[in-house]
Amino acid sequence: MSVVPQYRISEVAELFGVSDDTVRRWVDADHLRAQRDLSGRLVVDGSVLAGFARSQARSTPDPSGIGCSARNRFVGLVTEVLSDEVMSQVELQCGRQRVVSLMSTEAVRELGLEPGVQAVAVVKSTTVVVETPGERE
Repeated sequence: MSVVPQYRISEVAELFGVSDDTVRRWVDADHLRAQRDLSGRLVVDGSVLAGFARSQARSTPDPSGIGCSARNRFVGLVTEVLSDEVMSQVELQCGRQRVVSLMSTEAVRELGLEPGVQAVAVVKSTTVVVETPGERE
């Protein structure tokens, strides 16, 4: 059985893209439960952090208005399109995440994809690779 990791305040801040002070305010306001580790540092249990992350998740409304079985939909803005005669690389900024797609240049033209256009990246879960970080302290 594995041990659920604990995250220091600075690590929580990095994961959420906020300052350490913001995380401390969440703790002080009882939005996020933290405790002291053996070294006296304020830490958040990984399972508590997972629940908090889920409660804070806010999706950008999907502008496509279509039904789809894919649950992993990321609304974003096209930031770059690199094309040759046959294939294109399209980069989207979806919140804090960068998503890159390879598609035909014909599809890029049909969809009108160019920097500044809003688009939705759809990822089927059967092709998502999940990795974990190396050894933690």
